[in-house]
Amino acid sequence: MAEKETQEKKQRRPRKEREETSRLEKTADEFVDRVVHVNRVSKTVKGGKRFAFAALVVVGDQKGRVGYAHAKAKEVPDAIKKANERARRNLIRVPLREGRTLHHDVLGHFGAGRVTLRTAPAGTGIIAGGPMRAILETIGIQDVVAKCTGSSNPHNMVRATFEALTSLYSPRTVAVKRGKKVGDIVVRREGASVKEAE
Repeated sequence: MAEKETQEKKQRRPRKEREETSRLEKTADEFVDRVVHVNRVSKTVKGGKRFAFAALVVVGDQKGRVGYAHAKAKEVPDAIKKANERARRNLIRVPLREGRTLHHDVLGHFGAGRVTLRTAPAGTGIIAGGPMRAILETIGIQDVVAKCTGSSNPHNMVRATFEALTSLYSPRTVAVKRGKKVGDIVVRREGASVKEAE
């Protein structure tokens, strides 16, 4: 009886919503999510205060794709679930060198938040704090040195980190833009080979 009811409810939902849910269910197993920050917000009304929760979540597949989102709900699990679904709709791809670190050093800023991400040799690990560590772990980066200056607000830090990540380039994209071979660009890098760049 209960199964029949759930099937009826599923059929009553709009087609677009059903497709979105099934797509998320299929990809759910390949994604890792991290809750960066949960904030309790209140609204003062005639009878007193109404509390709600705001969650900031980072989602990634640990293979170079990552996204973040912010959502509000009456309960913490609902807020996290909502943010999770939104983050999966807004993923960006980050080019990785050897699948473990960044291709080059990069700066990013949002508001008063400033972040610096630097490439690191194998075995360094993730040297980063708070929200930046969550993002770098979900991307799948293994070696990186990161520093955040200015604002310590998690929202500013996350947005500044994403701004830095979106300005990353792989040698292949640079070669295509300049009409050169990958080898011509990479040989300048100390001790790097064409194979590494690809």
